[in-house]
Amino acid sequence: MASVAASPGPSPPPAVPVPRERVSSWPLIDRVCYWLCWITGIGLCVIAVAIVVFMFVKGIAYLRPELFVKSPAASLRQTQSGGFLDPIIGTFVVTAIGTAVAAPLGIALGVWLSEYRSPRWLARIVGSSIEILAGVPSIVLALFGLLIVSKGFLSFLSQGSPQGALGESFLDAGLFMALLAMPLIVAATYEALEQVPDRVREASWALGKTRATTIRHVLLPSIRPSMAGGVVLGMGRIIGDTAIVTVLLGLTLKNEPVGSTPIIGTLRGTGSTLTSYIFYNSPAGEGNSHEKAYAAAFVLLMVVLALNALVTRITRGREPGSRSWWSGFLTRARLVGGGSTSGGPEP
Repeated sequence: MASVAASPGPSPPPAVPVPRERVSSWPLIDRVCYWLCWITGIGLCVIAVAIVVFMFVKGIAYLRPELFVKSPAASLRQTQSGGFLDPIIGTFVVTAIGTAVAAPLGIALGVWLSEYRSPRWLARIVGSSIEILAGVPSIVLALFGLLIVSKGFLSFLSQGSPQGALGESFLDAGLFMALLAMPLIVAATYEALEQVPDRVREASWALGKTRATTIRHVLLPSIRPSMAGGVVLGMGRIIGDTAIVTVLLGLTLKNEPVGSTPIIGTLRGTGSTLTSYIFYNSPAGEGNSHEKAYAAAFVLLMVVLALNALVTRITRGREPGSRSWWSGFLTRARLVGGGSTSGGPEP
């Protein structure tokens, strides 16, 4: 019996690319908004480049190596006003204190808001409080902080005074600087945990692990780049603030410790940071070292740009869901679970 060859079906028509719509065919209001977006974006880029170039030219012109090793001095002549060694040290001390307080608390709050949220009413209040804290001006935090730390029972943070406590020290400034950085760290941790697929948690629970073990050994290592990015952004917020330094650090030219204990005395003492040094010596300040203010501003700008570059570096290509992220998760699941995860979800 002769077999009848099946005739091939009709071939699908070739895909025709859809022509791109011209902007000129848009309604007038859409075209205006489109070009306004372009102009705004280009304008912001021009402003950012202009700031960097201006500070680079001014900073390089006035920057000298001896400025990094000399302390500030009160003088009407710039050649005798010293350098900005103490403000650099003060900047790192305040940043270290603020980061040491804000990082663990911010990460813990982000984990609790994402993974527990119990009780619900408290989670809603905490979330709203974090959002409010992110929008509060730093000068308001500084005035509120001065009201708190000037109480007599908190004199161990600074030094005593007839009214209770002086309320000006590196500890006081660092503690309230932490309030500036904490919303950024909470938001980074919370958003990163929300992007982790639920199947990751379920795979860990299938291995018999508790919620706490899953958070500690699976989720937190997986979002480490995002947490680090939030911490670095918080550090940049602390480094660039002036209001809290002005109110809670004392604005002394040199770092003046309290007592003879080396580290504790410095933390309880007063001082300055790069931002306060720049403000004091700027044309709008009371100092008379405008050239050194430009040099210090250049150093501060380089620090902030370095932090931004670090954030970009540690967060690039490490989002939950990428192949490298899944490989890391599977490796951690094997180590935690003590077995194979070949039956688990595939990327």
